[in-house]
Amino acid sequence: MSPALTRHPAVALALELIARPSLTPDEAGCFALLSQRLAALGFQIERFDSQGVSNLWARRGTAKPVICFAGHVDVVPPGPENAWDSPPFTPTIREGFLYGRGAADMKTPLAAFIAAIETFVSEYPNHPGSIGVLLTSDEEGVATQGTVKVVEALKARGERIDACIVAEPSSNAQFGDTLKNGRRGSLSAILHVQGQQGHVAYPERARNPIHALAPALTELVATQWDTGDDYFPPTTCQVSNIHAGTGANNVIPGECEVLFNFRFAPASSAESLKARTEALFNRHGLDYRIQWQLSGKPFLTKRGPLIEAMCTAIRSVTGIEPALSTSGGTSDGRFIADICPEVAEFGPINATIHKTNECVALADIPLLTDIYRRILASLLGAEKPNERAS
Repeated sequence: MSPALTRHPAVALALELIARPSLTPDEAGCFALLSQRLAALGFQIERFDSQGVSNLWARRGTAKPVICFAGHVDVVPPGPENAWDSPPFTPTIREGFLYGRGAADMKTPLAAFIAAIETFVSEYPNHPGSIGVLLTSDEEGVATQGTVKVVEALKARGERIDACIVAEPSSNAQFGDTLKNGRRGSLSAILHVQGQQGHVAYPERARNPIHALAPALTELVATQWDTGDDYFPPTTCQVSNIHAGTGANNVIPGECEVLFNFRFAPASSAESLKARTEALFNRHGLDYRIQWQLSGKPFLTKRGPLIEAMCTAIRSVTGIEPALSTSGGTSDGRFIADICPEVAEFGPINATIHKTNECVALADIPLLTDIYRRILASLLGAEKPNERAS
């Protein structure tokens, strides 16, 4: 392994971040490290901590446009440590890969965009516009006290972002092959179907909620909610949990609980999905109550300055033309889109995220850093001092 590669600023910072066991929502010292690096560049640092969650907004400059990098320092639990080939919070380089919890999601991309900003500021100390950095420790958790709180605070004082790069691991089979230019919405439900408990030998004296629910659930999962559009696949509904019964095989349950989720395209709204679902249950005559939770609305960034800058940078560095995708789960981009018209995600290969032996190719880290730097330079239209017209 090239010593120069292991000494690359983004690699060195990634090692420091992975060594901090920042299990959501604990930032485990990551914020102090990153704040120090940003403050040294002239960023103004603000904290918007909420209910045990750490949130940071940093900005360099006061002019527009505001170009932001966003991400999270928290990671998911590693699971049994003996399932890992090396300790999850001991960053380990072997056979060309950097291993550790958060290596791909997302401590390496965080390190890459910090290093990219450092390089950019050294090249363009008087750059036009402003650079923003938004960080949270509550992306992998319930995500109710994290990025959304920073967005609310910025919105309340009229501060907006013009373009945001979220450092999610977006690449699939090959580094640079995919960037996310949007995400589907997420709408979850907890359904309680009421019956009447009784003995299985006397069904006429009871009312089985499972039997009442079964045809309605069949129709629910078979329904075509929409056909999607040019950017989004059709809306889907998936049942994740069903609970009923006392544990005895001779008791008809008195209630059945079902958890299900919609991942929805803009072709449907949360309100229309709720209304159609409840109409379906009413048509089947269910005795029910339902609790809805909207985790995020869909967002989309069509081709424009941000997408063009990202595609150009990725193509220049990797030789690959990235595909635009809205697949996968949700990200904090759903919150940022409330104050930013252009939000997109790009980062390393996501094949090992949330898995044991999570890793990222070491050689991809300097490439990612260079891509982020190029995106920033393109969007701010900066010039080196010695390249300006006299």
